[in-house]
Amino acid sequence: MSVAVRTASPVDFDEFGPYLPKNRAGQPLQRAEPAFRNRITTDGSSGFRAEPGRYHLYAAAPCPFSHRSTIVLRLKGLTDVVSVSLVDPIRDGRGWAFREGERHGPDEVNGFAYLSEAYEATDPEYDSHVSVPALWDRRTGRIVCNDYRVLSTDLATAFDEWATEDVDLYPAGLRTEIDELHEFLYTRVHDGPYRCGFAPSQEAYEREVRDLFEALDVLDARLAGQRYLFGDRLTEADVRLWVTLARFDVVYATHFKANLRRIVDYPHLWAYARDLYQRPAFRESTDFAQIKRHYFVTHPWLNPTRIVPAGPDLDWTAPHGRATLTGGR
Repeated sequence: MSVAVRTASPVDFDEFGPYLPKNRAGQPLQRAEPAFRNRITTDGSSGFRAEPGRYHLYAAAPCPFSHRSTIVLRLKGLTDVVSVSLVDPIRDGRGWAFREGERHGPDEVNGFAYLSEAYEATDPEYDSHVSVPALWDRRTGRIVCNDYRVLSTDLATAFDEWATEDVDLYPAGLRTEIDELHEFLYTRVHDGPYRCGFAPSQEAYEREVRDLFEALDVLDARLAGQRYLFGDRLTEADVRLWVTLARFDVVYATHFKANLRRIVDYPHLWAYARDLYQRPAFRESTDFAQIKRHYFVTHPWLNPTRIVPAGPDLDWTAPHGRATLTGGR
């Protein structure tokens, strides 16, 4: 059944202000707990069985949590199995919205103009953070999962029956080690730049920036003799690290003051990042223009002029020289 396609009115910071559910100026980083935590499983034991055409992903190109899910869908060849809508990268006080634009557009599934409508349709009493990614279930007419901690893993594992690419991003024999590394990446690397940017004091900033770069040093050393984080196997851990590396020099180093070093200053991390980018699933899922516009325009307490910088000028297509690396962990 077709739906009436609607789009949101233009961004208006004068009327609606910035979106400030958390991370207000002068406040330390505090992420909202996901409201909908259902898992998608192959056998349906969770109550939500993986099926082609059943689920729709609401995502935002600038959001690293969304980004890793869209990369997984491309790596697995699942873009015709789980459909995707991309919201406008710029959000005012009304939150994520569907507008016509380059590489984003209206919600063709439900005709929502604002992502908050999907949350309200799921829970009419919902009055908390409206986040992406959010996985919509066409059958039950609700969001079943907005848990950024596990959603990309479910997409990487539950839909293998319909995957057109033979890549196992979460191999059974490595899951304990991958989960341990995911925790390290989340606490030390993914959230590190945000804790720097939203640090409430100089002392807190100094502590966070040192912690972040110590973690990057560890990862650069780990990648010195092996192509991927787990030797010659591409796993979901690589996807999770890459979305942070992709944003680092173009946003985090300046906008969040995470500037002890740039990723281009790390010989192994920078070559590794280029290696991944040159895979179509990573490259075609990445929009640096949207990434920069989102961060520099929607955090006025960090960038009150909302001027988006022109640089840095990075050559992601330069030879990376990592194809011969196959070393173990």
